Amino acid sequence: MEELVKIFHIDIKLILAQMVNFTIVLLVLYKFAYKPILKILNDRTEKIDKGLKDAENAARKMEEMTTKEKEILGEAKKEAQKIITEAEKVGTKNKEEIIIESNKQAEKILVDAEKKIESEKTKMFTEVKAEVADLIVAATGKIINEKLDTRKDKELIEKSIE
Repeated sequence: MEELVKIFHIDIKLILAQMVNFTIVLLVLYKFAYKPILKILNDRTEKIDKGLKDAENAARKMEEMTTKEKEILGEAKKEAQKIITEAEKVGTKNKEEIIIESNKQAEKILVDAEKKIESEKTKMFTEVKAEVADLIVAATGKIINEKLDTRKDKELIEKSIE
């Protein structure tokens, strides 16, 4: 071994000094470089883990919100259908009421028209009777060539009309 030390010029003191220097450098690097880097890496790992947990929570909340949204949409559709059904019922009811009311008005118009026609007919017959009576009086006056008194005129008119 001594030969090796002489051939390679190995100095034990120098090796010990280098070992001490290496240990000091290792301790300094550990203290000022490795620990802060390790702390930064641990902090970064924690932030990533927290971000993943937050993302999972956000995904869960999104799923819950989507589920609630679907439920609300379903309820809204049910309510809209219910409103439409009610509106259709009200529309049908109003339609029936309008039809009934228009039928009543049509019947009333027909009844009023019949009454008016009947009164016009009666009035017309009265006027025709009066005109016929005047014509008969005029004709009989010409035929008889004399004027009868009013009482006799009425009697003759009534007999001829009947």
